[in-house]
Parts: sequence; structure tokens; C-alpha cells
Amino acid sequence: MTDQRIEKLADVLVGYSVAVQPGDRVAIQGGIVAAPLLEAVYAKVLQAGGHPLLLPSLDGTDELLYRHASDEQLQHVPEPLKLVLETYDVNIGIKSLVNTKALSSIDPAKMVLRNQAHSELMQTYMQRAATGELRWVATLFPTHAYAQDAEMSLSEYEDFVYGACMPDTDDPVGYWKRFSARQQKIVDWLEGKERVRVVGPETDLRLNIAGRAFINCDGRYNMPDGEVFTGPVEDSVEGQVYFSYPAIYSGREVSGVRLWFEKGKIVKATAEKNEDFLIQTLDTDAGSRYVGEFAIGTNEGITQFTRQILFDEKINGSFHMAMGAGYPETGSQNKSAIHWDMICDMRDGGEIWVDDVLFYQDGKFVIQF
Repeated sequence: MTDQRIEKLADVLVGYSVAVQPGDRVAIQGGIVAAPLLEAVYAKVLQAGGHPLLLPSLDGTDELLYRHASDEQLQHVPEPLKLVLETYDVNIGIKSLVNTKALSSIDPAKMVLRNQAHSELMQTYMQRAATGELRWVATLFPTHAYAQDAEMSLSEYEDFVYGACMPDTDDPVGYWKRFSARQQKIVDWLEGKERVRVVGPETDLRLNIAGRAFINCDGRYNMPDGEVFTGPVEDSVEGQVYFSYPAIYSGREVSGVRLWFEKGKIVKATAEKNEDFLIQTLDTDAGSRYVGEFAIGTNEGITQFTRQILFDEKINGSFHMAMGAGYPETGSQNKSAIHWDMICDMRDGGEIWVDDVLFYQDGKFVIQF
């Protein structure tokens, strides 16, 4: 029997997150293990009058690429992929790995080479999204691999995923509309502010947000959602930060990350595990040692770390920063082939000050909204 929550999630993705309109060209990407959700989304796009293009993938092909490809092959960007990302109106991405550790032993230099080759395409994608030319949403289909990473059974993890995406299963779209209105008050308060200071265990960061916009993440780009974010002034970040949760990128887990900043740039980076991978990735290009995003997680249905960034970056009571590419709609000018989110729990003594006003303490907003 098909899980009815899959049908409801497809409704939310197509009808609310990207709001497919008649005539829209819609790319749908995901692994074949996510077939139930891929099929439901495909049908909803047709019912909305869109033109769906299904781009399913086989699990394990990324590993084959890195194992067997030459440098020239790693740097190749397929023309059909460019055409889709440069011209389509909508992109719906469904994460659905069956082995999240498949790339753990791949040479980081190969990943850097491929990232560099896709840098221009990533910039085009982000710029089109910023101007509204491209509407996109990313979500996740529960698999055994994700459940194991989260230390849950598959049924427990399914409940967690659908509960985070649809806290009100009777009216999921209405829930996200109400959530959006509440969170907009936070964004409105932050408008026009200039200085942010973040204080916590082994953390004392200062950054400038003058002239930058905060974005209300309310289910239109990620599902689940729940954060407010901006792109700090590129050369403004000063101080140090300790990320209490492991930082995961391309399936590689880097724990105990500590970063030191001067004039916006990471001048020192250490990790308790996989430090070499951290440093090689941060050396991808000129923008990868600068911060592209500063964000506060606000999803009250996500309170634990699951090793899946789509959920972890929204942990209520956390903040995160992304090293590398910033979103143009925030005013960020940082360009990079990477966008690596790193998360810090703020629920035990963490503070965020904005223009010398205590804004956030112990994982909660102090300002009343």
C-alpha cells in the first residue's frame, strides 16, 4: 500500500514549494529508490499543466565516475544537463541515497576537480534562482541509509521526515503559509541592521550584514524548511568558531571543525577527524575560504542531529554558516564551486547579538515576535 504521506508531500512540493503553472518546464531529479515520490511528483506536475522531464539516477554511478574517470572526464559537463539548468522553469530534486558512505575513500582532489568544472553552472543556477527565472525545491525520500545515519529504524525515520515536512498533515500548505507569516516578523526586524556577534563555546565571531537581505525560508526552496539566512559582507568575518556537529560534504564526515577568520577569510582550519579533506575542500578556489551564508535554524520539529544537512541545518536552536558560494538574493557576492554548511548548537549558552542588542540566547529568540 502506498504511504498517503507521499501523495501529500508531492502536493506540497508541486502546488506550494514551486507552484507549477501551465506550460512550466519541470525537471524532476532523484534516485530510482525514490520511485514512489518521483511518480507522485510527475503526476502532480502533469495535473498542474506542466511539462515534466524525469531525470532518474542509479545509486553508485558517482562512485564509478570517481573510480574510473580521467581528469578530462571529471571536468566534462554534459550539454543536456546545462540545457536543463540554464533554461528550465522549475527543478525538483529528491535526495535518496542508499549508501551515504559510498564516496568516503575517494581522493578529495578528484572531487575538487569536478566541483571546479561545475562552478560556472552552479553560479548560473543560483543567479537564475535569485532573479526568479528558476523555481526550485529540494527534499528527501527516506531510505535505510539515512535512517542508519540518524540511528533510527526506517519506520521511525519516515515518521521523522514526514513530520518535519508536514507538521499538520491535514493542512500542510496552510501550515507553511502560517509559518511563513510568523518568520517574516524575524526577517522584518533584521532589516537594516549592520553588526552581528555570535558567542558560544570556543566561538566568538563578528560579521557585518549592512546592506544584506535576510531570506525567509518557508518551504519554497527546501522541504522541510525553517531558517532565516543572509550572506555576510565578504571581508567582514572576524574571530573563531567551533562547530559542535560534524560537517558532512560529499558523504565525508569531518568532526571537531574549528575555523579562524581574518578579514573574512579562513586563515586557519583544524578538525579532529578528516582534517586533510577539510583543508583540500576549503582550497577549492578563491571563494571557498569565505562565508557565503549565515543562518539560524527555526524548525521546531527538528531537534536532533541526523547527519543529513537538509534537516540538520534547520535544527531549532542552532546556527550555521556555509563556506563558499553565497546566494545572490541576499546581496552576497561570494562565488565558489562549493557551498558547505557547518552547524553549531546554541542551546547551551550560545548568544547572538545584533547591533549590540541581545537577539538570541540558549537557542531561542529573545526579541518578541
